[in-house]
Amino acid sequence: MTPTPDFFDPALLRKYNLNGPRYTSYPTALEFNTEVNDTSLLTAAADSPTNALSLYVHIPFCHQLCYYCGCNKIVTRHADKADRYLDYLAKEIALRQKAFAHYKVGQLHLGGGSPSFFTIEQHTRLMTMLQQAFAFKVDAECSIEIDPRHVDEVYLTGLANLGYKRLSIGVQDINYDVQQAINRVQSTSHIAELVSHARKTGFESVNLDLIYGLPHQTEQSFKTTLAAVKAMDPERISLFSYAHLPDRFAAQRKIKDAWLPSAETKLALMKLAMTSLTQAGYALIGMDHFAKQSDELAIAQQQGKLHRNFQGYTTRGELDMLGLGVSSISAVYDMYGQNPKALNDYYAALDSQNSVVVKGTQLSRDDMIRRDVIMALMCNLYLDIDAIETKWDIDFHHYFSESLDKLTPFIVDGLVGLSRSAIEVAPKARLLIRIISMSFDAYLAGQLHQQRYSRVI
Repeated sequence: MTPTPDFFDPALLRKYNLNGPRYTSYPTALEFNTEVNDTSLLTAAADSPTNALSLYVHIPFCHQLCYYCGCNKIVTRHADKADRYLDYLAKEIALRQKAFAHYKVGQLHLGGGSPSFFTIEQHTRLMTMLQQAFAFKVDAECSIEIDPRHVDEVYLTGLANLGYKRLSIGVQDINYDVQQAINRVQSTSHIAELVSHARKTGFESVNLDLIYGLPHQTEQSFKTTLAAVKAMDPERISLFSYAHLPDRFAAQRKIKDAWLPSAETKLALMKLAMTSLTQAGYALIGMDHFAKQSDELAIAQQQGKLHRNFQGYTTRGELDMLGLGVSSISAVYDMYGQNPKALNDYYAALDSQNSVVVKGTQLSRDDMIRRDVIMALMCNLYLDIDAIETKWDIDFHHYFSESLDKLTPFIVDGLVGLSRSAIEVAPKARLLIRIISMSFDAYLAGQLHQQRYSRVI
């Protein structure tokens, strides 16, 4: 069992609670430029040494606005908008089909917005389009995010019949005052019924999302939320920190600063959740996910084989990722490419047959080397230096001499161990792994750049 209290040395957290990237990619999205396009994506697909593919489809629509949300979404009650969106997804799929014909799809994920905005008939149309255009492996892992307020048991059965095996449900918090403040009032008993039905229907894994730092949260109220979630016995739990950025996200202006827990209370909420969940038998995965010890994420972490991408932690690090839909990001071999963030711009690109990829970045050899290093640290708290030297034909200690100098404070504080053949992050430094990984980031030029990221705690 993970000794969670070791993570919470107040002096260390105060010293290192800086702004930093979450490293769902390296380079991060802040480095995206307009020098890449569809041709860059097609070239990367042709050059890639892998033929294994992960498909991500972004469904931007939501029935209702949640005030905390910073995702790319469109709030509407007009179901016909989904039909038009599917028409354009069909165009994009046709555009990508030939270049990715040699790939085998091992993973499909639907995110949003809320994919449960689609009716089962619309989901059927989407799945048919995807399976006709791309070669799916028999055991392809199909996962979907849902808003429980607009889903019933019949709907879940429909998703299961389409081949979805993994389900992610947004809980966030079960307290009514919190729910009302974030404009997301929902029934806890209904969510519990959905979790139970999902298992009966054939879903192999259920993830429940929680957020700490929301308005009106207290340790006592969050303890109740944690108890309710543990009672549902999900395979995985995501625990996210609420980042209050009203200047960036207009909806967050509905949340008054006075309603938010203090920095001390927010830290206490995180500590409460981490302690409670690990004591219940969940393994802490990376920074913000929990999984049962028998879950493949926990096993991959134990074996040092955990990976990280734009969708978070995964066991499928060998897969290239093709993003479909508005704002979605592709990560194929040595390039990242993002579709237009505005729906009308996405439609216009497909209508005009201009490049759908409007920004991204072409990775240099240095980017790819640093990506390997940062992802190893972020995922496994360990770096096999010999493996990096062999793969990239470099003298690691010479190549990264400046980065290793930046590790000195962490080494002095007993957070990092450095030898000729390995870098090992101490368990108590897990919450600071973003800051430690920043030592290898070539793009972080001073505090001004770092202020564009959120605090690590």
